[in-house]
Amino acid sequence: MPLNWNDHIIQRVNRARTLNLLSAKHRLVIVCVWLFLGLHFLGNEAFAQPPVVYDIKGVTQDKLRSNIRLYLQSLDVEKGLLREPYWQDEVGAAVASAVEPFGYYNSETRVSFEEKDAVTVTVTLNAPLIINKVTREIIGAGREDSAFRARFNGLKLKEGDVLDQTIYESFKSSMFNYALSNGYFDYHWQATRLDLVRDEKQANVLLIAQSGPQYQFGELMFIGDDKAKAIIERLKPFKTGDAYSSAALADFNRRLNQSGYFTRVIARPVVSDADGLLVPIEVSLLHRPTDAFNVSVGAATDTGPRVRLGWERPWVNSRGHSASSDIFISAPEQSITADYRIPMKNITQDYASIEAGYQFIEYNNTSFESETLSLSAHRYWQRDGSPWQHDGSITYLQETYDQGEVSSNTTSLVLPGYSLTYRDKDDDININKGSYVQILAQIGQEGFGSDIDFAKAVVEATFIRTFGDVHRVSVRGELGAIKTNSFDEVPTSLRFFAGGDQSVRGFDYREISPTAEVIDPETGNLILDSIGGKYLATSSIEYAYQFTDGWRAAAFVDVGTATNDVNTTLTYSVGPGIHWLSPIGPVRFYIARGFAPDENTWQLHIMLGPEL
Repeated sequence: MPLNWNDHIIQRVNRARTLNLLSAKHRLVIVCVWLFLGLHFLGNEAFAQPPVVYDIKGVTQDKLRSNIRLYLQSLDVEKGLLREPYWQDEVGAAVASAVEPFGYYNSETRVSFEEKDAVTVTVTLNAPLIINKVTREIIGAGREDSAFRARFNGLKLKEGDVLDQTIYESFKSSMFNYALSNGYFDYHWQATRLDLVRDEKQANVLLIAQSGPQYQFGELMFIGDDKAKAIIERLKPFKTGDAYSSAALADFNRRLNQSGYFTRVIARPVVSDADGLLVPIEVSLLHRPTDAFNVSVGAATDTGPRVRLGWERPWVNSRGHSASSDIFISAPEQSITADYRIPMKNITQDYASIEAGYQFIEYNNTSFESETLSLSAHRYWQRDGSPWQHDGSITYLQETYDQGEVSSNTTSLVLPGYSLTYRDKDDDININKGSYVQILAQIGQEGFGSDIDFAKAVVEATFIRTFGDVHRVSVRGELGAIKTNSFDEVPTSLRFFAGGDQSVRGFDYREISPTAEVIDPETGNLILDSIGGKYLATSSIEYAYQFTDGWRAAAFVDVGTATNDVNTTLTYSVGPGIHWLSPIGPVRFYIARGFAPDENTWQLHIMLGPEL
């Protein structure tokens, strides 16, 4: 029956009232929910109880105390509840769980509240369990492996010792890892048991290992271009059929990454593809680009801005020969060198190279000018495990130079030589610990390709150490001597000079040396000019304090000379400095006061780049 208009109006009004009531209820529910959540989180933040601090007594061993504290901190309990018997029993159970791995299965615990309601946990350990019997046995090939047996018999738990389950569990894990690292890929524990006889306070240990066979190195499998196969085979420190060793594989990976031929390379065993006991070694690699270019810039007070451009071709042929060249440009010096490298037996540490170079030098503060052509053959080698690199060489050098009283003189020398170099540093840019030592000797004989008799020896060293993270000390020294039958014909580039950023600060580059009267090409007047000496002796010590991140304050003392007379008075300098450890390397500023027998000088030195 259809509704009349009045009934329709009444229904609309009733529906609206109902909706209003529902809306009010919904709003009330929402407000209550938000109020509950707010009180909940506020309660957690505002009324959270601080963690209980336990004072542990009766236990002196650090490892026991640490383990007890760890277990007690895992109890989620307020301090006030610890007066209840239930929670005191829980504390006792936690302490028992903490000390049982160390052989104490009969401990007693008492909880008390002393000054300021401090919670004191007094532990009585009582007598521990003593190892009564240790039974060990190896089944399989490991039984005949002396190294395997020695490792297996190295369990530190002996009869009469207090039971320490941490040693027991650690031994099982370490033995398993040792087996896998030495080719026992089927190794497993056939039986392990720790019997606890609490009434007699004794424990018995049973360890039976099934070693399985020892696997061996198999053939190499290559993932990617295998053009380096011959080189990689030479880098292997193992042969097919040798017993597998993770140490040998790690050495193989180190050699691969140090070879310089690959952008990315990794070698790993593929046990699932073993052919009998031979495990293939998968080599996944990515070769370096055919040609690599690099640009580096720097600056120093001695040379001003400098730029170095480099090119390298790491792969010239399948035998691993490589070629590179280098161009160096600064205001006083320009040079270009080329190097062809031939790897020998140990590719990463043993190689021969042929080097050719041209160099032009002209220093504004002297009348020195030279052009040098050189061609040399080097044989580099480094014994396994030794940080010392050896270099046997023979060099042909022809230098045309103007220096002092000598004008446009040309000297040719054939110089067999030998150098021994040690270099070690903790970082390539910001060095906190580093050492550098080089010993160099060259000799030439008149009539055997040389215009004069010539012998030269140089020893130089730098040591950097940092103490307490902020105290840095660097010590540097250099000694050199020349013996010849005609010093006037010794090329200036082979003579000794001192002074400058890396020598005795406070003086110009190469300023300290014997002098001679020369004609200034700009004024025509006679001036005294450094011409180089037969002997060199310099040393330096510097202290730097890092007073904030990225900045060090420094102070130094330099001393030394380049001379023809070993009794010459030494020149020295002192001064402060500041180091900025920039993202691209340290920038060092120094103000140096130089003291020489005939004058005192001031010099500002700015150096960019690492010291080693």
